[in-house]
Amino acid sequence: MTALLFPGQGSQYVGMGKTLTERFPAARARFDEASEILGFDLLRVCTDGPEEELKKTHTTQPALFVKSLAVWDVVKDMLRPDFVAGHSLGEYSALAAAGAISFADGVRAVRTRGLLMWESGLKRPGTMAAILGLSPADVEAICSDARPAGLVQPANLNSPGQIVVSGEVAGVERAVELAKERGAKRAMTLNVSGAFHSALMEDARAELEEFLRGISFSAARCPVVANVTARPVSDAGELRRLLGEQMTSPVRWEDSMRFLVGEKCEFFELGAGAVLKGLLRQTDKEAVCTAVGPADSVDALRAVFSGGAR
Repeated sequence: MTALLFPGQGSQYVGMGKTLTERFPAARARFDEASEILGFDLLRVCTDGPEEELKKTHTTQPALFVKSLAVWDVVKDMLRPDFVAGHSLGEYSALAAAGAISFADGVRAVRTRGLLMWESGLKRPGTMAAILGLSPADVEAICSDARPAGLVQPANLNSPGQIVVSGEVAGVERAVELAKERGAKRAMTLNVSGAFHSALMEDARAELEEFLRGISFSAARCPVVANVTARPVSDAGELRRLLGEQMTSPVRWEDSMRFLVGEKCEFFELGAGAVLKGLLRQTDKEAVCTAVGPADSVDALRAVFSGGAR
């Protein structure tokens, strides 16, 4: 069994896409198509920066989506996925790779999502924090105890002992204090523009759901392991609904990976960096994952499979 993984925000870096688009015309064509839709040169921002521009949520999201789909276009003659999954933003890449949404609609959707999240961060300021070394139950209890200071909730259940919380600044800061008091290995606020995957994104969720109703969804060619449920989904209507729900719900990534490990999958992370490969190793040290992004990693994959379909 084969599972494709697609990274989300935080995996971006200046220079991503450079070698891939120089070597593979199909990858360059994806960036060119996206630039036409977006109205600016996305590849230039990805390859040359500046980093401040690439880090803006409404630029980061299309950049990572397009990079992942460019990689997929280059390797899809070799890989035949049984499942796909994407972390937060990466779920859009997974949907496009599975044929549930078109590439063009995906670009528009992630640009809209990024803008809505950025605007929501201005209207309802919030932040996020990483807590390392505590269980989900511990973190849920900490959030409950911190809520008198301000709204805070688990946002990303990434791997054993790595959980991100999200909410109002005072609530998150109180959760960090409590986590340190209760034995966390580390607890630190993150440099983000809003309280993603929390109730503070409710306005953004409503507007995103309205946008998503205007684009076409198809049944996925292979199941998408959804962030919200950590279960495989193929139905077009359910995929659309869960994308909206994802905005205010925790990303259940550890549970998603445990499901796929239980299906005895071999993993391939397509896009920028290898963050998901690292999280998977924290979840199951025996899991095999290959990160594919730059041109040399595509060459290495082709050498292994010798052009044969998987």
